[in-house]
Amino acid sequence: MHLLVCDYIRNSIYLTIMKFLKLLYIVYAGIVLLVLTFVTLLLVLFTFWMPSPKRGNAIYFIVRCVVDIMMLMLGIRHSILYEAPHDKRKPSVFVFNHISYLDAFIILMAIRNQNIRGLGKYEISKIPLFGFIYSSAVIMVKRSDKNDRARCVADLKEAIDNNISIVLAPEGTFNETSQPLLNFYDGAFRIAIETKTPIKPLLFLDAYERLHFGSAFSLTPGKSRIVYLEEIPVEGLGLDDVTLLKEKVYNAMDVALRKYKAKWIQ
Repeated sequence: MHLLVCDYIRNSIYLTIMKFLKLLYIVYAGIVLLVLTFVTLLLVLFTFWMPSPKRGNAIYFIVRCVVDIMMLMLGIRHSILYEAPHDKRKPSVFVFNHISYLDAFIILMAIRNQNIRGLGKYEISKIPLFGFIYSSAVIMVKRSDKNDRARCVADLKEAIDNNISIVLAPEGTFNETSQPLLNFYDGAFRIAIETKTPIKPLLFLDAYERLHFGSAFSLTPGKSRIVYLEEIPVEGLGLDDVTLLKEKVYNAMDVALRKYKAKWIQ
């Protein structure tokens, strides 16, 4: 009985210490994010004189540099695995599995030394400070507005015409299931076919553990692995082949996520 009481006390002390350390880390992370957001905002202000698309490219460069510093300070270690060679000189339609609030930052760690544009939700632009930077760097869309969706597609195509890659989450929202992926929407695949731009699937294997979609306070330090899957070409495909292309990309990502034993899969 005495040993059981001692074990209980030790476990209670350990759990209390761990909760305290977790709280300290979250407070520290919040301060880091707030300070670096202000720094980014100041740097972004210096890009207003630039014409488009140079301004957007400059903003992405600034944000990438800041995210590098932020991830280092938060103890998140990134590594990239290329299952096939990646040519950074030509534009791609990047698609990724959407599982965490951290995905937007991981994108910037994953895609280096080439210009990109992401698709952003209009609602996020309303967040103080961060929303201003966000709306300056992505192509915003009001999903409820048909005309705005059409404008958004035109902007994405224009980016590709300017040799700028685009980044889309074909699931459309967080995957909150125990399956590798949610069903894909058609948008990314229609754009790829219409612009004759290959699909480049990316896997974010550890974002779920680093920052769970269920809480913005679940951040933890640790590894963050990114996998580049083999490019999927679109030559010879027409709009009638959107479903076929979508299924091909989905299956490739599904198989790979299972192979790498992503933690949310049951």
